Formats: sequence, C-alpha cells, structure tokens
Amino acid sequence: MTFRQLTVEEIGELATECGLQAVEWGGDVHVPPGDFAAARRALDTGLKVAAYGSYYRAGVSDRADLAPILETAAELDAPFVRVWAGTAGSQECPDRGPVVEALRHAVEHAEAMGTKIALEYHRNTLTDTLDSTVQLLDEVDGVVSYWQPSGGQDVFSAVHEVRTLEPVTAHVFSWGPGGFQDRLPLAERRDLWKPVLTELARDGIERNALLEFVLDDSPERFREDAKALLGWIRQ
Repeated sequence: MTFRQLTVEEIGELATECGLQAVEWGGDVHVPPGDFAAARRALDTGLKVAAYGSYYRAGVSDRADLAPILETAAELDAPFVRVWAGTAGSQECPDRGPVVEALRHAVEHAEAMGTKIALEYHRNTLTDTLDSTVQLLDEVDGVVSYWQPSGGQDVFSAVHEVRTLEPVTAHVFSWGPGGFQDRLPLAERRDLWKPVLTELARDGIERNALLEFVLDDSPERFREDAKALLGWIRQ
C-alpha cells in the first residue's frame, strides 16, 4: 500500500536511488492478476521480487480468482504470494473452517506453481492476534506468516510476536496509537524497530523488510525512511 500514485517505473527508480533491493508488487494497481505485460515491466526495474501482494481473501474470494494470481506470481518468479485470512477477526469468526480449507487449497496450488502462500498479519482477519495466527499456522501445513506492528505497539510484545512467528517478511512503518491515521516518520519508532530488526536477523535466515505507509505518501519521506531502515540494518 505504498505509492499507488506512481508508475512501476517510477517506483523502481525511487527504490534503486534509495539503495533498496526488493519490492512486493501489489495486485491491485501495479501488477493486476493476469497482466503479464505489467509483470514484465516490474521485472525490468531490476528489483528483486520479494512477493506478489494479492488481495485474495481466503474463505471469501472466489477460488477461481486464485489461478490468475498464481500465474502472475509465476511470471514474476515471486517466492511468496501474500493472501488474507478471511474478512473477520478471530473473535468474530466462530467457524474457521472455510478460511482454513481455502488456505489449504491455495497452498496446494501454489506449491504446484513453485511459490508459497504467506499470510498478511492484520486486523479483521484470522491473523489479528498472535494466538490466532499460531493456530492458523498449525491448521494449514505449508503456509507462512508476515508480521507488522500495531499502532503504538510496545517493544516487548513486538519482539515476542516476531520471535514466535519467525515471519518471512516484515512490513516496516511507524504508527502512533491512532494507527493508520497516525503515521509517523519511521525514525520516530527506533525504539521498536532496532530490536525487531535484530530479532529478525537472529537466526541468519534472509527475510524481507519492506517499507510501507509512508507519511503523506511522500517520496521525500520515503527517502528518509529508507535511510533510517538501511542505517539500522547496517549497524
């Protein structure tokens, strides 16, 4: 959800200028499902494809929608396809069965296409809490998790979530207690991100740390956030 107003080429130029190496291309604007020409333009930027960010809602979306998503991920050679675990939070979803079965179906078909299904870690889905996410990972073999902080999250719980989930990707941004409407410069949550990044690197497995929710959707703010992120990673 970063720079929907920019073209694929402009995003590639900006990310490269900032010294970033990877991108998650979104299926809503930049690389729609089935648009292989857009996928090739994305590859032409030279950025590593961290994932294909779909808006497939397991248990809600039509399963027929999955095929063009996976075909586009294959065109991108994306190692992960990000999906969403339904449309209701764990406390509002008494029957997890449809989401679980849809995810199992997605994992099976993704494996056949040479990619993996990754879960967005997000409110209003079955990954809205750590406990529910862990349960879902147990219920669906082969699915993996993303991680992102909640608004104003404390450091202890953030590190605990990352240590427990061992996410393949972290969406990196800083929010105040007001959440999405309370975006901050990334550097204002150095207290959170330094220990989280240390935890993400602890086992030596390569993971993606992807900038998102830039203040004012501003390229200049993005440059500042990228500088902060790379500085923390290199320390």
